[in-house]
Amino acid sequence: MQVVLHTGLHETDSDRLFKTLLRNRDGLRPEGVAIPGPGRYRKLISEMLNTLGDMPPSPDARDVLLDSILDEDTGHVDRLILSHENLFSVPKIAFQGGVVYRKAEQRLRTLREVFSGDVFEVFIALRNPATYLPALLGATPHETIPQLMQGLDPAQLRWSDLIARITGALPGVPVTVWCDEDSPLIWGELVRELAGVEPTHPIIGAYSRMADIMSQEGMTRFRAYLAEKPDLTEIQIRRVMVAFLDKYADESKVEHELDLPGWDADLIEDLTDQYEEDIFDVGRVPGVTLITP
Repeated sequence: MQVVLHTGLHETDSDRLFKTLLRNRDGLRPEGVAIPGPGRYRKLISEMLNTLGDMPPSPDARDVLLDSILDEDTGHVDRLILSHENLFSVPKIAFQGGVVYRKAEQRLRTLREVFSGDVFEVFIALRNPATYLPALLGATPHETIPQLMQGLDPAQLRWSDLIARITGALPGVPVTVWCDEDSPLIWGELVRELAGVEPTHPIIGAYSRMADIMSQEGMTRFRAYLAEKPDLTEIQIRRVMVAFLDKYADESKVEHELDLPGWDADLIEDLTDQYEEDIFDVGRVPGVTLITP
């Protein structure tokens, strides 16, 4: 069996990706893809990982999990998709000890051991620290960025370091990464990659993230345009999406208001430039697939 784990990060898709997967559950079931509701396993997995710590899982851990996760009527399962944005930690301790998600490797390694006889894959969304950190702060009881980051300078945050730690802890495990900022353009592709289906497989809600940031008029015109040209390739559709977003994007939904003490335009620009360079480094980490528009 293939076990696919979507781990967030925090303040990226806010469960929208998993909700899109759930909308496609019936259409994916004939492909052997199981998408259980998160209430069946998130708490169970977190409790298991917290209890185990550095200890290895018991030999029957996989069976116990699957008995709780899968319905009797699920049918034959070739690919199991799990999503858990708090797998590495809850938001308030994301930088515990001044390290970003310091338990990420330990927790992924334990889950890999649980599913040692299965093919294991990891999917992770990343986000520009200039918007990620303020959003994460808002999801915690902390009052300032320094309190949140516990000694780590925002300018030192490198997602490439986190991804390299993960791939180093999981040799041979494919890791798929993308930027949350790109999600509106690659949403359908992300769902298909998670599900392991062909690029032409129909997806309900393939343009839902695009609809989040586009005017209603723009989406109506976009869908009408696609209906008139059903033979467009994925590359052509992507170009059409960019053109429509250029014209009809709702700036109030795209722009992020950043009002933090000490955070001026120069710092935000520096963090953004650094992020773009960092994502280039992420794509060069061995074992990583970087999905881009």
